[in-house]
Amino acid sequence: MTIEIDKGSGFCFGVTTAISKAQEVLHKDGHLYCLGDIVHNSNEVERLGRIGLETITHEQLAQLNDVKVLLRAHGEPPETYEVARRNNIEIIDATCPVVLKLQQRINKTYNTKHQPQIVIYGKRGHAEVNGLVGQTKGSALVIENVDEIDKIDYSRDIYLYSQTTKSLQGFKTIVEEINKRLQPGVKFESYDTICRSVANRIPQIREFAQQHELILFVCGSKSSNGRILFAECLDANPNSHLISNESEIDPEWLKDKENIGICGATSTPRWLMNQVRDYLLTL
Repeated sequence: MTIEIDKGSGFCFGVTTAISKAQEVLHKDGHLYCLGDIVHNSNEVERLGRIGLETITHEQLAQLNDVKVLLRAHGEPPETYEVARRNNIEIIDATCPVVLKLQQRINKTYNTKHQPQIVIYGKRGHAEVNGLVGQTKGSALVIENVDEIDKIDYSRDIYLYSQTTKSLQGFKTIVEEINKRLQPGVKFESYDTICRSVANRIPQIREFAQQHELILFVCGSKSSNGRILFAECLDANPNSHLISNESEIDPEWLKDKENIGICGATSTPRWLMNQVRDYLLTL
């Protein structure tokens, strides 16, 4: 049996930076609060929890004073910074530069004189999307897929943005369908704000999936980019399985398999994929 771990899988720049900042403070102070899971992978959250990273909610944040709090790569709405200012909380800001730039663009659009209709292609309730909607004081319309575009007011100017980890093809489809519905004289601007650390991986991960008899895709259940990348794996190789760690491997999958590939999301730690490989070697 040969086992290969996809070289392109593992933490993206934003997640790597957030974890690095957390570990730096933990090494010095031994404890740090983090607003929400630092990464959508429970195994990594538990690892960091063992060395002092404490995950809190927005409700808990409002009760804290004079402490340090890490903001993860997903970003936060302006209200979070206001709470921190009032409560004398030191923010360790690990917002991904790609997300931060997107927040600034949406905020600038929202603050123009004619206040166009802002539409965000993303998952409602997702941490990043909450931060984006917050730039518009809650007025932005969130659509999760092309079936929801009838919620848009086609008599008003439309500015379309995307959550950074959504499907590039899904975004293109929405742009095409909006163009079909536009009324005369209405301005439509679309901005492809999808992070290429996800989009550019799709051709590569499809090729990787096709090169192996069996694919084990390691990913947390909350990962948006994980769902997108696993769907591509499954399409390229029907013998692909989504697992959160080695305990979910069914030995039956391995029967008569000589070539196994292990890959994951941009929120999947490298050590976890190594752990899956080591487990396979013991079987």
